[in-house]
Amino acid sequence: MNWTSNEFLWLDWAVLGIGLVGVIWAVWHAIMKDKKASAGENSSDYLFGKGEPWYVIGMAIFAANIGSEHLVGLAGTGAKDGVGMAHWEMQGWMILILGWVFVPFYELLITKLGKIITMPDFLKFRYNNATGYGLSIITLVAYVLTKVSVTAYTGGIFFEYLLGLNFWVGAIGLIAVTCVFTVFGGMKGVMTLSSIQTPILIIGSFLVLFLGLSALGGGSIVEGWGAMMDNARAMHDGYGINHMFHTDPGDPMYKEYPGYVVFLGASIIGFWYWCTDQHIVQRVLGQTKGEDPGVVIARARRGTIAAGFFKILPCFMFLIPGMVAAALAQKGNGFVMGDTDAAFALMVKNILPVGIKGIVTIGFVCALVASLAAFFNSCATLFTEDFYKPMKKNMSEAHYVLIGRIATVVVVLLGLIWMPVMMSLGSLYSYLQGIQSLLAPAMVAVFTLGMFSKKITPASGAWGLFGGFLVGMLRLMTNVATDTGKMAADQISFLGLPTGFWESTTWFWQTNWLVFECWLLVFIIVLMVVVSFFTKAPSQEQVDAITFTGSYKKTIRESFSIWDILGTLLVIGLCAAFYAYFW
Repeated sequence: MNWTSNEFLWLDWAVLGIGLVGVIWAVWHAIMKDKKASAGENSSDYLFGKGEPWYVIGMAIFAANIGSEHLVGLAGTGAKDGVGMAHWEMQGWMILILGWVFVPFYELLITKLGKIITMPDFLKFRYNNATGYGLSIITLVAYVLTKVSVTAYTGGIFFEYLLGLNFWVGAIGLIAVTCVFTVFGGMKGVMTLSSIQTPILIIGSFLVLFLGLSALGGGSIVEGWGAMMDNARAMHDGYGINHMFHTDPGDPMYKEYPGYVVFLGASIIGFWYWCTDQHIVQRVLGQTKGEDPGVVIARARRGTIAAGFFKILPCFMFLIPGMVAAALAQKGNGFVMGDTDAAFALMVKNILPVGIKGIVTIGFVCALVASLAAFFNSCATLFTEDFYKPMKKNMSEAHYVLIGRIATVVVVLLGLIWMPVMMSLGSLYSYLQGIQSLLAPAMVAVFTLGMFSKKITPASGAWGLFGGFLVGMLRLMTNVATDTGKMAADQISFLGLPTGFWESTTWFWQTNWLVFECWLLVFIIVLMVVVSFFTKAPSQEQVDAITFTGSYKKTIRESFSIWDILGTLLVIGLCAAFYAYFW
């Protein structure tokens, strides 16, 4: 047997098959054990899970974030543009804001309402029902258009490059397996699978990194790193892809990621995703079972600190291996990369020895399923908790579980229907970034002002959410009409509008997407403040919902230790060190 073969041999397939059977058994065993312990199935357990150890929470947050867009897109971006996109990944510091700032707020409302909440629940209580339902609808639409279909699409690409499977076989197969897994596993299955795949994924990816650097450096990892950086400095007409900020207007990346505004734009998206998105926050909201709030807050916070450490890793797990792949392709020696999206799959096939390929692929398959399952589960939660339960009260727990499962299937079908449309829209990642930059400002403004200002009125929440969403969707329509601002005014024929109209509105559709995102946030904040001057003030109950009593502040102070502070500072320090090195 050729142990350095660049193909999947029978041993890899055997290891992959046996490993996946073992994973299925482990997840099933955990679910059955949990079901026996709880003496039956409960809709809250199915949707949110139970109180898990802090390290499981951390792994679940990390695993929910890691999907096929990382295996395909992040490595491909590394091969093409280097560390320029690392702003969206080097956000361990942002997860700390969830644990230290937002978890106490969410737990306060959970305590007041006596039930676990969704993000729309918070907005309903702080603002009004229209705001909460609006968030539910926007989130469900965003999940179908930018989460489920994208994860399945890039998963199909990954399986095509790595295993040689037909794209549609890989994509639909991934969705089918994940659908079955989510329907029967619920949140407990997602959490268990996350704890299994995270160490495999981390170890496997670092094997790819170190062995790739060794191959590039002729057996020396240090020499390989130097060769990778030399290649990165020479790319993009000598402007280089080895730095995170592109401040020279002549740099090919300046037009898309201008100067330092990229950090602010990435932070707005990160704030929305890590602190207010149901998909992520659900990993920590389910950590209460009648326990003392201080214990719950402490466990959730430590989970976010652990996730902060994990979140530092993707740049080294995927993005830098993509840069190594670009350097290996430039060097030659049989490493050919026609498509940068194939970077990571080609690294696995060409760098890892036989047998190890199979083990590492187990982690990748688990990562794809866990990430997609987390999206499915969040969609089921939003639909069941925010739409179905208010309409059908006092139904059995088994009935609510069934509705959650049906909602999962519907989300799967909608994702499949959207995939061909999405594939015709051009660059996948430009599309994704554009959607996120248009959704995030409204979420950030509504949540932040709602939590930290007692004068922001209930009506202003709906104005901010819907106003920001409508402006964002209008910008999206102009992106479609103008090829994301690349077309000249006299080339646009959208809706038969005259050339003069497009010439007079270039400020709207030609502004860089990151700059537009920042101004959209400012617009929404101003809009909410102005509306608050002319609408009814929040009730005392709504103000109390965001007011920490003396006893609650004492609970928060007693919920952390010196180790929590040191862990937090270390996460921040590591993020800062990465920025300093790749500035």
